[in-house]
Amino acid sequence: MKKKKNQITDSSAQTIAKKLKEYSNMEKYILLSTLKTREKGLDIVDVEVFSEQYGSNEISHEKPKPWYIQLIKAFENPFTFVLLAIAAISFFTEVELAKPEDRSPAAVIVILTLVLISGGLRFFQEFRSGKEAESLKSMVKTTATVIRRENGREEIPMADLLPGDIVVLSGGDMIPADLRILKAKDLFISQSALTGESEPIEKFPDPDRTKKDDNLFDLRNICFMGTNVVSGSALAVVLATGDDTYFGNMAKALSGERAPTSFDKGVNSVSFLMIRFMLVMVPVVFLLNGLTKHNWLDALLFAISVAIGLTPEMLPMIVTTNLAKGAVSMSRQKTVVKHLNSIQNFGAMDILCTDKTGTLTRDEIVIERHLNVQGIEDQRVLKYAYLNSYFQTGLKNLIDLAVIDKAGEESVTYLNNEYIKVDEIPFDFARRRMSVVLKNREGKTQVITKGAVEEILQICSYCEYQGEVLPLTEELRKQVVDMAQELNSQGMRVIAVAQKRDPSDEGTFGVKDESEMTLMGYLGLLDPPKKSASAAIRALGEYGVEVKVLTGDNEGVTRKICGDVGLSVDKILLGSEIEEMSEEELMRQAGDTTVFAKLSPIQKARVVNALQEIGHTVGFMGDGINDAQALSKADVGISVDTAVDIAKESADIILLEKDLMVLEHGVIEGRKIFGNIIKYIKMTSSSNFGNMLSMLVASAFLPFLPMMPVQILVLDLLYNISQISIPWDNMDVEYLRVPRKWDASSIGKFMIWIGPVSSVFDIATYLLMWFVFGCNTASNPALVALFNAGWFVESLLSQTLIIHLIRTRKIPFIQSRAAAPVVLLTSVIMAIGILIPFTPLGAYLGLASLPAAYFGWLAAIILGYIALAQIVKMIYIKVNRSWL
Repeated sequence: MKKKKNQITDSSAQTIAKKLKEYSNMEKYILLSTLKTREKGLDIVDVEVFSEQYGSNEISHEKPKPWYIQLIKAFENPFTFVLLAIAAISFFTEVELAKPEDRSPAAVIVILTLVLISGGLRFFQEFRSGKEAESLKSMVKTTATVIRRENGREEIPMADLLPGDIVVLSGGDMIPADLRILKAKDLFISQSALTGESEPIEKFPDPDRTKKDDNLFDLRNICFMGTNVVSGSALAVVLATGDDTYFGNMAKALSGERAPTSFDKGVNSVSFLMIRFMLVMVPVVFLLNGLTKHNWLDALLFAISVAIGLTPEMLPMIVTTNLAKGAVSMSRQKTVVKHLNSIQNFGAMDILCTDKTGTLTRDEIVIERHLNVQGIEDQRVLKYAYLNSYFQTGLKNLIDLAVIDKAGEESVTYLNNEYIKVDEIPFDFARRRMSVVLKNREGKTQVITKGAVEEILQICSYCEYQGEVLPLTEELRKQVVDMAQELNSQGMRVIAVAQKRDPSDEGTFGVKDESEMTLMGYLGLLDPPKKSASAAIRALGEYGVEVKVLTGDNEGVTRKICGDVGLSVDKILLGSEIEEMSEEELMRQAGDTTVFAKLSPIQKARVVNALQEIGHTVGFMGDGINDAQALSKADVGISVDTAVDIAKESADIILLEKDLMVLEHGVIEGRKIFGNIIKYIKMTSSSNFGNMLSMLVASAFLPFLPMMPVQILVLDLLYNISQISIPWDNMDVEYLRVPRKWDASSIGKFMIWIGPVSSVFDIATYLLMWFVFGCNTASNPALVALFNAGWFVESLLSQTLIIHLIRTRKIPFIQSRAAAPVVLLTSVIMAIGILIPFTPLGAYLGLASLPAAYFGWLAAIILGYIALAQIVKMIYIKVNRSWL
């Protein structure tokens, strides 16, 4: 369906704000006329026309690319282009231009096989991972209640909402679009998801004549998509939907391609390093062979084959398979991965910034204390609070539910059978209290009120103290306030409970009756820490990840909760303090601070940026629109499936359970993935460097090619197949304990140290075949074929065994063993390599059967290679203090 612009015609926030202010100022009937609607709602014709005009009420986001685009992109890497160019050259030189008897498509077939294996596996893994991520989005269903002329009040999918629709709002609803209030009763809206302000705002239906320079969110008759109704009810008209809302504009600003991470840049740098290396060395091999052997066509074919051998064509596949395997593994641990590379960033993460509610705490209110005025536990206080919460008819909030639950625990719920409700005054955020009037079986009435301590104290003249009703003196007031502050310092929210007997007659009860009341006591409420929080923080700490709390909550509650779960609260940085800091000052403070409280959305993003600037890899866990900036800024953004859409869109990782214990698995998986990718990069770079040295020596001193071009291609194919198992390998426990960052400079050092070791034994094989087996003349094809077979087998075995040696800093096979898939596949490939010279395929490739005596020498060469490589490895670790 084609989507056109609606009344909000510009995507910029300024234009949207201007239009919303115009709507805010309009009289109701002018507004409805402008929107081409009426109070009875849209009719069928309107819905059809407007659906075509405005489209779906959905925020634009990154949609998964079609499978055929993903397939093309799976082959879109520099190594594929290099291989295809070489395949084209091979086709012309070995098929088109060759004599009929010499034509052989083998080289082209091997090259295309390498391309198909690499690209095909990469496509399969990425496509499967993408499907996992999309399945999460389909789990979230949202609806809106509208009034339409033919059907009256009905519930429709939120995506079907249209400008001009009349929407019914009640407590707990999410605002489904940008709305103008037409009618309202005690309507309070939480705009914290957009503004970070925790205090709900009351909305009214009257035209808003505020000045043009006032804050957009201060418009008292406009509700914004993405906010929610805390209490009250309303009728409203839809002004804008989808991308034309203020929410949609924010989402659009945060969408688009993310900047490449250090991991992306590192992989790319290795790719182009190997290509540059190949472009320099291959011409040298070509010239040496052409000048020494005087057959320029054979020299060209050999140089092309060497180029293929030097191309780490499996790198994109190994990277993608590692990441996709990690994504599948994490999906089993209640985690969906949106961006594959973020798994590696999990492994590199050394600081996790998280909110408090629902992560460290259970995201539920419990009654921790119920105290009388003296500060003593008193069940009577709970009884009065229960009667208030049970009989109130408004939306029962978390506090009411907590009171009712506690009353059930203490067996006082029988009281609801002792009273009938006479009247009530609902809660509002001006009074910050609510009252009910109850009548007992004897016909006596009383009003019971609960609310914020300071508000209750204002309406109390008496208090119940040591069993007597006494005047509420200043001394007693101070005692109450001090107790409330003491509970606050323990991380509790405090509400007070009061009562008065014989209020006004039924039907005349009102706010005036909330006076001359008797204070009964107070409740201490707590969102308690999760039992798993302390263990999760310790576990993350053991893996080198420091947890920092970034919250909008107040200092007292934050200090208590963070202290309970084992975080340092000696120093807490407040949003008001951050506001006064320069970026440099914040960078100095952020590293040493564990807890940040009373933060705005921008301040959260600033803290994340400051930590990144001082060299940390930062994860951020959040679920509100106010977290979107920080989520997008972090190296790895983590959200939950219950989060607002914009938070999920900004995140890289989505948890199906908001729990730090889930993240521990992600950290370990990320480090496994990083380690296995580094294994491949270091294996292939050192092996290629060693092969190049061996080729240079052979080109300079041998009168014939040490291996035919097609033999090199088959060798390369077998070696690459053996490496497909690397993503399933184990990592040493010691490696997983430390955050791992990309260090491209180590690749060059590793090549220079380890590469020449294989060259030593390649040259030893040359000498073996030359002197021991007499393969020292170019005029005898049988001897050349024997020489080729000898080096083919030795080269394949040494390259394959290096996988086991490089994969661990320990002694291979003794102190650290590879995973079963690695052992199995490398063993199979080595066996195939040994058998090929004895098969018809070997004869077709120009390899001769090897004598039995050769394998005794081969065993000595391979054992010598493993021993020397292990010695060089130990020296390298001692000098460089690192391995992988």
